[in-house]
Amino acid sequence: MSYSVIRNQLSLAAQSREAGVEFPQSENVGTLLSPIPVGRKVAKNRILYQPMEGCDGTPQGLPDELTVRRYLRFVAGGPGIIWFEATAVQQEGRANPRQMYLCEKNVDAFRTFLDNLREQAQKSGQTPPLFICQLTHSGRYSKPTGTPAPRIAYHHALFEKEHPLSDDCIVSDEYLDRLKEDLVHGAELAQRAGFDGADIKACHRYLLSELLSAYERPGRYGGSYENRTRLLREALAGARQSTDSDFIIGSRLNLYDGFAWPLGFGVRPEGGTEPDLEEGKQLCADLAAAGADLLNVTMGNPYFNPHVNRPYAQGTYEAPEPPLYGVRRILGGAKAAKEAAPGCVVSCSGISFLGCAAPSVLSGCLEEGWFDLCGFGRETLAYPDLVRDLETKGKLDESKICICCSKCTAIMRRPGGTPGCVVRDSAVYAPLYRKYVLGKE
Repeated sequence: MSYSVIRNQLSLAAQSREAGVEFPQSENVGTLLSPIPVGRKVAKNRILYQPMEGCDGTPQGLPDELTVRRYLRFVAGGPGIIWFEATAVQQEGRANPRQMYLCEKNVDAFRTFLDNLREQAQKSGQTPPLFICQLTHSGRYSKPTGTPAPRIAYHHALFEKEHPLSDDCIVSDEYLDRLKEDLVHGAELAQRAGFDGADIKACHRYLLSELLSAYERPGRYGGSYENRTRLLREALAGARQSTDSDFIIGSRLNLYDGFAWPLGFGVRPEGGTEPDLEEGKQLCADLAAAGADLLNVTMGNPYFNPHVNRPYAQGTYEAPEPPLYGVRRILGGAKAAKEAAPGCVVSCSGISFLGCAAPSVLSGCLEEGWFDLCGFGRETLAYPDLVRDLETKGKLDESKICICCSKCTAIMRRPGGTPGCVVRDSAVYAPLYRKYVLGKE
């Protein structure tokens, strides 16, 4: 069955019935626009712009022309938090040669970049958003020079079915010990660069996320729950201890991968792919105890089951479930995280498919205490000024919303490509789509 992004309440009702799900709803959009404390700082509203990796930095790991353009558009849009895109803490952990990379050599340049963004916000009469730096190691998706150079926690039968990896790709416990130190140092650098906080990234099957399902890995980072979560917990605790008390520490983490045990986190050992969030809830509680201020809940793997990660209208395959079923699963995951870690500020994700109905659904969820922040991803590429429209019009403009066509991802998957909205930002990204996806100059 074909689906289209939600454009009105009738569409929401019809697709909700078809998916067999229900959502809280409220017409009080002011809930979305209300401020909220995050750690010892304050976000001016409840809308968070998710880390949208552009693959358009410099070889040295700094923002380039399109990167700067993207973030200036985000700042002008007025969100409470901008979660800065995946930023490597090791050269060999970069997902591509143009991924962001924060190190001693460029920390001052990052500070200049952030100072400029805040200055632009103030010039337009806005309170600047909070900026969170996402610290990462790309693991099996590492391509620091453009050629695959995977670093894996364990062999994965599904991912390696057509292209098996050698045992040399499996990182040692000592390697992970060093990575923990680099993540902690990355948080220190992020603070020096002027970010408001740092994220120890553990989502979408990058290295720290993959460790969560390392059930059959030997040693200190595999097997038991304590071992599988060790790197995330200890890196986050170290980041908390090595930064100032008003610096926000958090994690964007998968509570559910969507793969059967022993290949996925958040499922039962007895078999199947139905979510079992008990370990995920325990992890949220443990991260809160380790000093986390902020948790950003997501699910799935954008490379293998993107319908779990970002429910879509069109993609590279027909999803086995209605998109709203996936939206409800992610929102339910954020709700479970909030219940497990009530002292943390919790953000949802995966909400672009809600389209014009997003304000009412998210306001309803906020009022019922499901979570605290609403994280928009692809929507921000199509509609960076969505917060401004909510403030001035009380609703989203149907002519601006993301249509969930997956073209932005299609560009990103091509060597040299950089994602952006082909439909709403066509002057810049339609030519790139023609070049990298269609092979036409």
